[in-house]
Amino acid sequence: MNQTTVYKQRGISLSGLLITSVILILVAIFGLRLVPVYLEYTAIKKNLTVIAQDPNLQQADLNQIRLSFSKRAQVDSIKSISGQDIKINKENNRIILSAKYTAKIPLVENISLNIDFEAISD
Repeated sequence: MNQTTVYKQRGISLSGLLITSVILILVAIFGLRLVPVYLEYTAIKKNLTVIAQDPNLQQADLNQIRLSFSKRAQVDSIKSISGQDIKINKENNRIILSAKYTAKIPLVENISLNIDFEAISD
């Protein structure tokens, strides 16, 4: 007895491969554009938290706190905000720092993405 089994071909077609490639390329472009902005946000948040917890700056005036952030921002290459953009609140002998800013990310030609950030010290 000769039994032959018919197998269906499996795999991805050329058009499916092209569509999948385009989608992966678009995701990679968005990722490469968004990652630096989010890294800068985490650096801003880290610096605000470190400054708010610094015991030497608990009794400092507002200009010293802003100057401290400006120095740290220069080291971490933070360009979205400066020391003047920081909102400083003192509650219960504790400093709370916050900053709101918008990052504009150019994607393709005249299409850009605006992301609003709000960093608050813990």
